[in-house]
Amino acid sequence: MLRLVPRLHADSAWTKEDNAVLERHFVRFQEAAKSGHLILAGRTSESGDKTFGIAIFEATDEDAARKFMQEDPAVAGGLMTAELHPFAVALERKSP
Repeated sequence: MLRLVPRLHADSAWTKEDNAVLERHFVRFQEAAKSGHLILAGRTSESGDKTFGIAIFEATDEDAARKFMQEDPAVAGGLMTAELHPFAVALERKSP
């Protein structure tokens, strides 16, 4: 789970540097999706402190998952905080 730091809740607070870090975050997620590591990522459509993002990805173990999370440019760059929640699929929709 990813959350913006409070100083970025207002669109007017974003700097050029913040936007560059966010772009690196997005590119990294795109590359992880292409490689099959990232299953899905997105954010809620709420604004300000209510919005949060979710990234679901595969990792060999919790250490690898934590490393992937902590090395995210938006987390390492101080734009977002992140929480790791190991997840096991119980049910999955089947394709028609």
